[in-house]
Amino acid sequence: MSDPVPRYLVPFHPKKQPHHFTDVLIIGGGLAGLRAALAVDPALNVVVITKEGIQQSNSNYAQGGIAGVLDPEDRFEDHIADTLTAGGSLCDREVVDFVVREAPIRINELIHWGTRFDSDRGELTLGREGGHSQNRIVHALGDATGREIMRAVIEQAAKLKNVHAWQNTFTLDLLTHDGICRGALVWNAQHGKTLVWAKQTILCTGGCGQVYRETTNPPVATGDGHAMAYRAGAELRDMEFMQFHPTVLYIAGSSRSLITEAMRGEGAWLVDRHGHRFMPDYDPRLELAPRDVVSQAIVEQMEKTRHPNVYLDLTHLDADFIRRRFPGIAATCAEFGLDITRDRIPVRPGAHYMIGGVTVDLYGRTAIDGLWAAGEVTSTGLHGANRLASNSLLEGLVYGAHAGEGASKAAARMPDGFAAIPLENPVEVESLEALDLSDIRNSLTSLMWRSVGVRRTGEQLAEALTSIDQWCRYVLRRQFNDPAGWQLQNMLCIARLMTAAALERRESRGVHLRSDYRETDDQNWNRHLGFKRNP
Repeated sequence: MSDPVPRYLVPFHPKKQPHHFTDVLIIGGGLAGLRAALAVDPALNVVVITKEGIQQSNSNYAQGGIAGVLDPEDRFEDHIADTLTAGGSLCDREVVDFVVREAPIRINELIHWGTRFDSDRGELTLGREGGHSQNRIVHALGDATGREIMRAVIEQAAKLKNVHAWQNTFTLDLLTHDGICRGALVWNAQHGKTLVWAKQTILCTGGCGQVYRETTNPPVATGDGHAMAYRAGAELRDMEFMQFHPTVLYIAGSSRSLITEAMRGEGAWLVDRHGHRFMPDYDPRLELAPRDVVSQAIVEQMEKTRHPNVYLDLTHLDADFIRRRFPGIAATCAEFGLDITRDRIPVRPGAHYMIGGVTVDLYGRTAIDGLWAAGEVTSTGLHGANRLASNSLLEGLVYGAHAGEGASKAAARMPDGFAAIPLENPVEVESLEALDLSDIRNSLTSLMWRSVGVRRTGEQLAEALTSIDQWCRYVLRRQFNDPAGWQLQNMLCIARLMTAAALERRESRGVHLRSDYRETDDQNWNRHLGFKRNP
C-alpha cells in the first residue's frame, strides 16, 4: 500500500533546539523500561522518558499477576506447553523456552526488591488463569499486582544515582542517521523540544489499546512507540493480533475497568441475560478457555440474546473469600451499587494487549543499530497469535533485563566523544483549515471497534482501511504543537497497519477471527506479516 506516513512529526533544527547527551536512553517507564534501567551498568548515565507520571503505565494497571513455575508439582515443560497451546504455531519455541525458564529468577528478583506478593503461612499463593494447566500465577494485594510491582521497582530505580527520570515528557520521534538510532526528539511544556542524543536507545512504550472505543488500557496507551519505530524504519510484525480481554466492566458512566481473569480462576461463571451459563456450549475448558475463545463466545452470546453485555456470576462462591481476594474490584463495583458477592457483574470484551509490535531478537535487539525494545511494544514470538494470561509482565521483566544488559554493554564500548548530528526536519506550509481532533479520534476508535474488533470481515476491513487512509492523507501531513495532535497521528498510523494486516490475513488464527475465513489455513498463513515504512 502507498505510505502517507512522514518521517518526523514536527519541524526541528539543531541550531534552534537544546541538546542533551546520555549513554542509554529508555523511552517508557513501565515494568520493561524500569527493569531495563536497573540492568544498566551504574557507571553509565541513563535517562528514562515517561509521557505522564511514572506510575501511569499498563504495568501499573495489571490485576492478575505473573506466571512462573514456582510449585514443585509444576514443570517448565507444562508452562511451555500451555504457552504454545494458546499462541499456536506462530510462537517461537526458543523464545517460549527462554522466557519460561527465566520466570522464577525474575519473580525472585522482584521479591528481593521488596514486592509483597500474596502468601499464606510463608508460602506464595499461586492462582490459576485461563489456558494454564497448573496454579502458577503470583499476585499481590488480591487484584492489584501491577501496582505493587511498580511500587517496588520505582523505589528500587529511585535509589540509583545514574538513572534520571524525565516525567511528563512526550517522545516525538527516534533520531536516526546512516541507519543507526542516535536518540530521540522529545517535548515537554517547560522546555519545548529537546534533542536527546544517546549511545543506545531502548523502546519500552507499551501498547495501543486507545485506538479502540472499548479498552482496558490507560489514556497513555496510544501506540506512540509502535508509530515512532515504524517512522524510523523498524519492522512492525503481527499487527493484526490485538488481544481482547473477555471481561471488562460495562456500566454506563464507569471507566472500562478490567475484571481480572483470576475471578474465573477462582470459580466465577459467565452467564447471559437469562442466567444461562453459556461457556459449556462453546468449549470444554469452560470459563478457563483461552481469552480468544472466551471473547468470541461472549460476542456470539450477546448477539443471540440481543443484549449489550453478559454477566460474571460469583454468587455461588464464599462471600468473605471473594471480598478478601478481590478488594479493588469489589470497591469499584460498589461505587455503582453492585455487591459482587450478591450481584452479577456486567461485562463485555475490550481491547487489552497488543501482541504485535517491533520485531526483536532473543535479547531485545531491533533491526536498527543502536535501538532495542522490550515489553508490549515488541513482537518477540512469545505470544504467537494469542497471549497466555499473565505472560505479559513476565515478558517485560525478561526482555527488559536483557535489553538493558545488552544496551549497557554496547554503550560501554562506545567513546564519550558525543557529537550532535546535523539532523533537521523543515517546517511544512501550515493549513488554514482547523481540525476537530476529538471528532476524528472518536470516529477512529468507533470504526476500529466496529470493523477491527473481536470479529472481522474482509468487506468491513476494506471499508475501514479506506476511511483511515482518507484521514491519514490530511492529518499526517500536519505539524501539530501539542500531544493531542501527535497522539492522534500515532493512532492513525498504527490503526492503519492493524487494519491492513487484518485484511491481508485471510484466515482465523488466535485472536484474529475472520468471519469470512473461519478456518486456520496453515498452508498459506502459518507465517508472520511484517510492515516497514516506504522511505
